[in-house]
Amino acid sequence: MKKFIIAFFFLSLFSCNSNDIKIEEISFSYENNNAQPSLVLNNDNLSLTWISSDEDMNASLNFRQFKNDGWTNPIKLANGSDWFVNWADFPTHAISGDQVLTSYLKKSASGTYTYDVFLSLHKLSGKKVKEDFILNTDGFKAEHGFVSIAAKNNEGFFISWLDGRNTVEKDMNGNHKPMTIRFAEITNAGDIINETELDSSVCDCCQTSITYSDKGPIVVYRDRSEDEVRDIYVTRNINDEWENPIPVHNDGWVIYGCPVNGPKVVSNSNNIAVSWFTVLDGKPTVNLSFSESYGSSFGSPIKLNDLNAIGRVDTAFLNEKEVIVSYMEGDDVGTYLRIKKVSIDGKVSEPITISKIDSGRGTGVPQLEIINDEIFIVWTVFDDKNNQLKTVRLNSKDV
Repeated sequence: MKKFIIAFFFLSLFSCNSNDIKIEEISFSYENNNAQPSLVLNNDNLSLTWISSDEDMNASLNFRQFKNDGWTNPIKLANGSDWFVNWADFPTHAISGDQVLTSYLKKSASGTYTYDVFLSLHKLSGKKVKEDFILNTDGFKAEHGFVSIAAKNNEGFFISWLDGRNTVEKDMNGNHKPMTIRFAEITNAGDIINETELDSSVCDCCQTSITYSDKGPIVVYRDRSEDEVRDIYVTRNINDEWENPIPVHNDGWVIYGCPVNGPKVVSNSNNIAVSWFTVLDGKPTVNLSFSESYGSSFGSPIKLNDLNAIGRVDTAFLNEKEVIVSYMEGDDVGTYLRIKKVSIDGKVSEPITISKIDSGRGTGVPQLEIINDEIFIVWTVFDDKNNQLKTVRLNSKDV
């Protein structure tokens, strides 16, 4: 494996608002393929996990933090040759106190989508607390994945995932039962507690999202009705009880299959923001809605895309009243990774083009976080016969 290299250089990219934005690229290279990034901010810790794999399908999950104006040396947290590695169902992680909890997927049988969620719990130093333990203990050879993790202050973690244990059975009409979404807590010792089903019918393969507000955890996901309406729903845990899920907005998008395009929820005190992809009147759209009541209800959606939306959104609070949203959109010329600043009063900035980007699956789901007035974005590019991660940052004051 080649020595880890960090290089810095500045690029000037033309944005749609005619301002030159200085974007700093932090590049790194390995011999193997590197993809499936997860960029997370927890308690002023900016951290990154990703999967490195070789031609023989040996895979490893790697972790590093951004400190002292650069990435720390990578730590290998898990590895195996029986993993399910997929552009959309990628590992994620969170930091709680001095611990990091990571997820990854392992095949449970020969079927294409028969795999389980495995977890590893480590100290930030890399010391093992509990490794390679299974999250879904149902024992069914089915799909389990699309994990979201949030820190529970310094008291462990909240985790949600899509669970296919019911899909192995058929209903009275001979159709497979739908996917479900489940929730659990992971203690500092790695124990799985308070597991519960949140919704008995959800979209099969859209990413889930979770945040921890002052009132408790909030989970956002793509629902699935009997009429195949697949809108974004939210459920909250208030006073240790889960409320019935409600739509963030009634888009009414009917689609007979999963769009593989999940939402993102973030919180700042009582303010909650959800971004998502949908199709309205036949037009692909990226929307954002705010709640000023801990997610009990949401305001009217704010449309963000100017071109044909591809989605794959991410969102982070810039301050108590503003968020930055990243998304993909395209036209006849190309596809672009862009960001916009959106305020809770509905004001939307002009878009800033971060990069021209491949529209295919290989790009993955670009990741966004904000720390110390800097916006970090990570995505996957194809470089010299291998996938590599591309990381850029820019000053949030320029947006």
